[in-house]
Amino acid sequence: MTATAAASAHSEKSLDLRKRRLRDWKEGGIGGMLLFCALVSIATTVGVIAVLAVESSVFFREVSITDFFFGTRWTPLLEPRSYGVLPLVCGTFLILIGAAAVAIPLGLGSALYLSEYASDRTRNVLKPVLEVLAGIPTVVYGYFALTFITPVLQKLIPQMQVFNAASASIVVGIMILPMVASLCDDALRAVPTSLRDAGYALGATQTEVSTRIVLPGALSGVFASFILAASRAIGETMAVTLAAGATPKLTLNPLESIQTMTAYIVQVSLGDTPAGTVEYRSIFAVGALLFVITLVMNVAGQRILARYQETYE
Repeated sequence: MTATAAASAHSEKSLDLRKRRLRDWKEGGIGGMLLFCALVSIATTVGVIAVLAVESSVFFREVSITDFFFGTRWTPLLEPRSYGVLPLVCGTFLILIGAAAVAIPLGLGSALYLSEYASDRTRNVLKPVLEVLAGIPTVVYGYFALTFITPVLQKLIPQMQVFNAASASIVVGIMILPMVASLCDDALRAVPTSLRDAGYALGATQTEVSTRIVLPGALSGVFASFILAASRAIGETMAVTLAAGATPKLTLNPLESIQTMTAYIVQVSLGDTPAGTVEYRSIFAVGALLFVITLVMNVAGQRILARYQETYE
């Protein structure tokens, strides 16, 4: 009987040991897969940076850096050729400012309503409908701007061109609106209810609680939504290509046709420009500049978030 019990205990111990080893192998395998995913992400980023750096360095051997960054004429595909990137940068930021003017007030207002005013039933209906906008293909937004928004604006402003920055800014603002609204809503709802109750206990109105307590308390998340939306607007391609046109121009007039950095990359990437030429490599220089601008925005955004971040227990 004792020998049987000892054998049974030894068998159970061996079984537990095998289960423990199997569990350790599974944990190790999962950890390895996650490490592989992280390394793939890092390798992709390093690869993108390396390609941009190598191709841009070849481009700048033939084009002066000073002419590229400070030139006011961008005609790399036409004679006489000129590689001043300022018209593309101006067009990109013109779209960014216009899109932000549309998306930030509407998105923040929508988030405040969903978070502070809407009932649960209304919220469950409105938020999914709002987020549907994020699933519409960007090329559809471009045609929407070209066939609907521009004709409507031309009735109000007859001198507006068919391709213009205003229509492109509006559709890009509509595109990034769900991102601003959703992220702001999440940030506002993360503010503890106790802060709202304290405001009401002091006699504050719902508007005062929303704008003077909840909004400052969620300021870091609100800023994060603005930065992510701005990065999305800068990188938008198809909508601005269709709506804003392909006329690189150093102008602040939103009624005129412009060209953004991403739209130029699309234009050259269509296959008409021979690979290996200076004109072809110009897209890598423009892409590298776009990468640096986005990186600077993200770094500045992180500093702003660190400055205004609130921690609640």
